[in-house]
Amino acid sequence: MMLSLFRRPRYKEIPPQRLAALLDQKRAILVDVREADEFAAGHVASALSVPLSRFRASALPVDGDKPVILMCAAGRRSAMALEKAAAARPDIDTHLAGGLTAWRAAGLPVVAG
Repeated sequence: MMLSLFRRPRYKEIPPQRLAALLDQKRAILVDVREADEFAAGHVASALSVPLSRFRASALPVDGDKPVILMCAAGRRSAMALEKAAAARPDIDTHLAGGLTAWRAAGLPVVAG
């Protein structure tokens, strides 16, 4: 039981403000794993839509050493996508802490369409 207190988190989380800075500097690729209708209702401007229902880590883009960061509405589905990515793309190990909910709460912009 005590060992679980010292276990490292399986995946990394990035706070919204840090992710926004990376995206502004074009130093990260953001993949939104929410379904298409959710994405259309509002998303981060530079995000790529790859719904969890069709998620294949091997099909995600590679752009030099830019990290691929996953996001969803609150963090649950992006964590599931990280699990799926583990075997095919171990370099994909980070998701947006709190998802789009946290992004909006931080006052960061969301676009529709």
